[in-house]
Amino acid sequence: MERASYYVSITDKTVNLAGYQQSNSGFEVQLTSMEYDTFMKLFQQINELEPRNAFRAHLPYIQYHEDHLNHDIDRRLMKLYALIHEYGDERGKRFVEQLPYFS
Repeated sequence: MERASYYVSITDKTVNLAGYQQSNSGFEVQLTSMEYDTFMKLFQQINELEPRNAFRAHLPYIQYHEDHLNHDIDRRLMKLYALIHEYGDERGKRFVEQLPYFS
């Protein structure tokens, strides 16, 4: 499959064709259409988890480290960063390598 350049923004939860850079918080990656779909699926899953997580945030008796919804979102974020490391440019790889859970 042929790869194309995309710009991935974790904060905006977007994957755009390279050249359509909306912010400085993203990473350039080379993806096939299947890899693009993987990013989009992970962003969709995070979007589905966040409303429930926002509701839970107002319950003070559940600690962050005991909340499975937080762990579900964290796992997906870790997968996204691992994909950026695998398919991204050197800037993206260096950024991911300095994250605490990739050390």
